[in-house]
Amino acid sequence: MAGNSSLRAANKAKKDEFYTQLSDIENELNHYSEQLRGKVIFCNCDDPYESNFFRYFALNFNRLGLKKLIATCYDPSPIAYKQLSMFDDGQSIANKNRKAYKIEITEVPDLNNDGAVDLADVETLLKSKNNTLTLLEGNGDFRSEECVQLLKQADIVVTNPPFSLFREYVAQLVEYDKKFLIIGNQNAITYKDVFRLIKENKIWLGYGFRGNVGFFINTHYTDYAKSSQHKEGMIRVSGVMWFTNLDTTKRHEELISYKRYTPEEYPKYDNYDAIEVSKTIEIPADYDGVMGVPITFLDKYNPEQFEILGLAASAGYNAEIVGIPFLGNRDARAILFSKNVYARIFIRRKI
Repeated sequence: MAGNSSLRAANKAKKDEFYTQLSDIENELNHYSEQLRGKVIFCNCDDPYESNFFRYFALNFNRLGLKKLIATCYDPSPIAYKQLSMFDDGQSIANKNRKAYKIEITEVPDLNNDGAVDLADVETLLKSKNNTLTLLEGNGDFRSEECVQLLKQADIVVTNPPFSLFREYVAQLVEYDKKFLIIGNQNAITYKDVFRLIKENKIWLGYGFRGNVGFFINTHYTDYAKSSQHKEGMIRVSGVMWFTNLDTTKRHEELISYKRYTPEEYPKYDNYDAIEVSKTIEIPADYDGVMGVPITFLDKYNPEQFEILGLAASAGYNAEIVGIPFLGNRDARAILFSKNVYARIFIRRKI
């Protein structure tokens, strides 16, 4: 798909900075207001002058009752100062020659005394003499020691990390036992280390993008921007999702099944003792054995209703990840009528 082609090109060039639209951030973050209250929020892949994540939390600092907001940027950024400005004049107020820096905010007062806290107050705060902006010693890489020290202060990390570093990024969050809400591609579900966390109910999907499709601001890819599948100045990415370990109401909702099992409609794989279920909506209500379902099942996954046993994918055989033994053909991928099928998650209904 076009969006996945865009991602592959970005990963190859290591130019995978995609700015998230404010509307998409609002749509997701509005579900977590109570869990954010009183917390230290860290946006560690975000130029505060250009990031809509910083913009969202700065504008909603008081409504959410945040304790602190920290944001750090990476230098050099391949698209810094080219994508968007947080302020209405269309120009970033950051020094174009500025290197990596951090901003820490503990309050957002009504500095212009107009009776409301808005973006003008945030701009004034950042321009003030007692500015909360500090240059970093290094390049702002989330793996650097100074950024790790900031991570240790944080309660919740919220951002859109580099797609090419998603495995390493998640591993760091888990290592430091942080709550998080981050954006990634659905292909990350099949990463060995990420899937292990999903299987152990240490990470799951958020509420998501409409149709699992996101439009991200990135004028660097001008060729893609000419495609009818993209919007002007934005790149269309298919299979984009929110990954989190913050609780959601939807992961406690029961998946209602209407279909009945028949061997004809639900054949078994050639190499696994599990039946093929090509669509989540078609999970049979009366089957208690192992089922192979699409990875999009995770959007409806209720750990109180189903158990995740393993994953059949092209990443190769790993007994812990595959989760169930082979029958005949020793291929980690699920094979049906001698043909490979797409990645499948093995699940079983809890009795």
